[in-house]
Amino acid sequence: MTPVSAEARSRALRQGPAKGRCVLHWMSRDQRVLDNPSLELAVAKGRELGLPVLSCFCLSPQFLGATIRQYGFMLRGLEEVRSSLEGRGIGFQLLTGSPERELPGLISDVEAALLVTDFDPLRLKLTWKEAVLKAARIPAYEVDAHNIVPCWQASPKREYSAATFRPKLRRLLPSFLSRPNPLPSPSIPWRDGITGDIQAARRALKVDRGVEEVSWARPGERAALTALRDFVARRLPGYAEARNDPLRDGQSGLSPYLHFGQLSPQRAAWEVRSSSAPQEDKEAFLEELIVRRELSDNFCLHAPDYDTPGCFPEWAKASLDQHRFDRREHAYAEAELEAGRTHDPLWNAAQREMVLRGKMHGYLRMYWAKKTLEWCSGPEEAMRIAVRLNDRYELDGRDPNGYTGIAWSIGGVHDRAWPSRPIFGKVRYMSLSGARSKFDVDAYVRRAEAL
Repeated sequence: MTPVSAEARSRALRQGPAKGRCVLHWMSRDQRVLDNPSLELAVAKGRELGLPVLSCFCLSPQFLGATIRQYGFMLRGLEEVRSSLEGRGIGFQLLTGSPERELPGLISDVEAALLVTDFDPLRLKLTWKEAVLKAARIPAYEVDAHNIVPCWQASPKREYSAATFRPKLRRLLPSFLSRPNPLPSPSIPWRDGITGDIQAARRALKVDRGVEEVSWARPGERAALTALRDFVARRLPGYAEARNDPLRDGQSGLSPYLHFGQLSPQRAAWEVRSSSAPQEDKEAFLEELIVRRELSDNFCLHAPDYDTPGCFPEWAKASLDQHRFDRREHAYAEAELEAGRTHDPLWNAAQREMVLRGKMHGYLRMYWAKKTLEWCSGPEEAMRIAVRLNDRYELDGRDPNGYTGIAWSIGGVHDRAWPSRPIFGKVRYMSLSGARSKFDVDAYVRRAEAL
């Protein structure tokens, strides 16, 4: 298949004559050099205009409750980005502060002719982008380097479920799923040096340092590619079955790399499709990587209240409200939940693993969020606590996947109505006995307690 151009994954945010001294690439969600259509378009525009390319990253001093666990992983990855860009004749500048204040100043200082940035559906990122475009009146392009099918092309509206979204993606995938393009060299190299001390910026961060960084995942795009190829070779065969058991090393382990944009989903999909693994295993992985992940972006883009009960479908809102005052056999304060001090050994073990390792198995994430609803005073409190804990401890928190998964668990988003029951109403229920029928719960608890 003919490689898909970065232009095909882009849309103009503002058009007009491009006059200036460089093309500015605002790297945000997709923190890599290779397999990055956003950077690829910036270089292509630089070649068209005969201008050098400067890539910048704006380090916000606070971001949706992130701690040193998430900041540390990200900044270590950006060290590699900086080095790689320098070797390719592309400039790099680290800014520190709020993007809506810092980016317009940089655009003016470097006399940028044109801005290229990446796509992100989260409210805060959209607010930043709108403010930058309002302050800096230069042509600007947005490139979806995080989805295989650009989010705005996949669907123009909020999709009800994977069943409604999947056919739309399948029609478009042949036009977008190709081998990633190599990054062209800029026609004129950046000669003004590399600015911004990443280590100094890390030391100056005023974020929570009480949540320790992880050691099980090494950050950066080289490590991400190594992790992808290890997964394809060793765990993709058998993935369809093994992925559902928290005791088996069956998941891909790629979520942090995808979240920080250190791994291209297009690269992951291409290498999985090209592998010799059984077809059912490839299809199971691609369903999660493409359909479910891109459905999450669709949801967050079209439901800006994605982290509150306002995003729930009407049937779930009505049903949960009818059961708002149902008696709770167990009720816990937020501090008890954060400390993993409940009567449920499986929930406590999952919470412990998340706190200590920054990850939780996908099946347990659903169980964990649903029990939060069962033990809190209502869906509002359950959503607030689940979102805060997820974003504080999960390495891949503050992500459309996380917000969508919590909304599915607590509010039936992308799900259907089930037979009504206390507290949950018509929202799907999960139980400890159900978990025991799927895997050895006691063995998982013992493993978590040994961490």
